Amino acid sequence: MIVVSATHFSETIEQQLIERYPAISFYFYHSIEEAVNLNKAEVLLTYGEDLTSEHINQAKALKWIMVLSAGIEELPFEAIIEREIQVTNARGIHKKPMAEYALGMLLAQYRNVYQFDKQQQNKVWNQKLPTREINQRVLTVVGAGAIGEELARICRIFDIETRAVSRTGEDKPYFDKSYSQSELITALRGADFVVSILPSVAETRPFYHKEAFKAMKRDAIFLNMGRGDAVETEVLLDALNEGEIEHAILDVLPEEPLPVEHPFWMHDKITITPHISGKSKMYVPRALSIFEENLSGYLVDGSLPVNQINPKRGY
Repeated sequence: MIVVSATHFSETIEQQLIERYPAISFYFYHSIEEAVNLNKAEVLLTYGEDLTSEHINQAKALKWIMVLSAGIEELPFEAIIEREIQVTNARGIHKKPMAEYALGMLLAQYRNVYQFDKQQQNKVWNQKLPTREINQRVLTVVGAGAIGEELARICRIFDIETRAVSRTGEDKPYFDKSYSQSELITALRGADFVVSILPSVAETRPFYHKEAFKAMKRDAIFLNMGRGDAVETEVLLDALNEGEIEHAILDVLPEEPLPVEHPFWMHDKITITPHISGKSKMYVPRALSIFEENLSGYLVDGSLPVNQINPKRGY
């Protein structure tokens, strides 16, 4: 069996895979364009961003695509469905770094860290800047999957009421209350923090409309670390400019990189980070752990027990 990886890993990791699975021929490349034997690959490891329908047509033996990230919206699903190729992704590996990111950014906002930093740069000693506690607040997570569950788990330490919004509205671990997407407005009312972790699929582009921000508290903080197309630029700007919410923290943007002329850059109620909430030195080991768990099932009976994607739904 031939496994082609459209990305290189460390020499140690690549050697470990080769030694653990001596019956498999592994080929590692810097990109999909370099994969000269793609036509013979039964399994493909990719981040998904550069995979096209032409590559799928070229990969005559391909049966399984392992996407080494959670985002799969750029995959050529029509070609994948036509060929009945199985797809898995690395959903869940971001849960620890992204939960830490969300909590850290919310704490920084409440403790006025950025203003204290400016004071330090100007050598100003001022103890009158206001700070707040996040204890006993209300957090609504929209798109409450593995990442949201990890964030909710951590928030229990601070006695934060946690609300989950998901497609089905089913109960979620560590959440106090659960709502379906059709109950969004109810879930937003009274929330101090709204954290969006939505994927980019047809029904979420966009997801937040004017009514959603009007339902939030005027001192609510909106944090988006899912996908930038969940909210339109003008809708978010209007909500901030009209005082419907206090602040927005954006790790994902409508365009990436964000153009220098974009109004988000200089807005005093917006904090931007460059899509780094999921970055971690543990990223590749965690992604490959999912791959190996699936590979074990695949070698026995063709099963893929972890994170199998429904290409027709896109998640």
